Amino acid sequence: MQADFAVELGKEDETLEMPWAAEDGPRYYDLKRHPELLREVEEAQRFRELGEFLAAVNSHANAVETAKCDAWASTEINPEEEIFGAPCKFGSYVDLLLSDERGRLSFSEHEQWAKRLMDLLKKAPEIPAAAEFLIRRCYYHGADGMRDGFYVTFYLFGYGEDEPQARQRWAIGLKLAGNAIRQLVL
Repeated sequence: MQADFAVELGKEDETLEMPWAAEDGPRYYDLKRHPELLREVEEAQRFRELGEFLAAVNSHANAVETAKCDAWASTEINPEEEIFGAPCKFGSYVDLLLSDERGRLSFSEHEQWAKRLMDLLKKAPEIPAAAEFLIRRCYYHGADGMRDGFYVTFYLFGYGEDEPQARQRWAIGLKLAGNAIRQLVL
């Protein structure tokens, strides 16, 4: 599985506010402290593999928790994805937060976490899947006001001849990434 990480802290780059809520739509569920809320996450219900990933990553033993997610199938293959030689991909993203309050505000802790994760994923078997971890800016709202911090968006794509094969490879990549994430202790 290909794996890489990058930093996106520019003025035009994606950001996240925590907790978040869309008007008349989805919202943040604290799955780490309230795992029973997983049934409220629509994507976890539609994609069993994503639900399993969310449950595992949000377990109390882990150093991270999740904030947002989505999954989809596509036949739009970017030039850099042509190396997989497949006409279909199945992808997802999951926004990850460090569970430690102090760690959430530290760029160096996010960078160290991402580098250690890359080292683990380099040991994963070669499969037609690609993972990318993007360190981004997060605004944490709390009792003491808003604090600037960071989060990581985890993108994963599995590639195949058709959607079922691409989804299967995505699911394998999700298991590999989930195992690596659970091995990291800050």
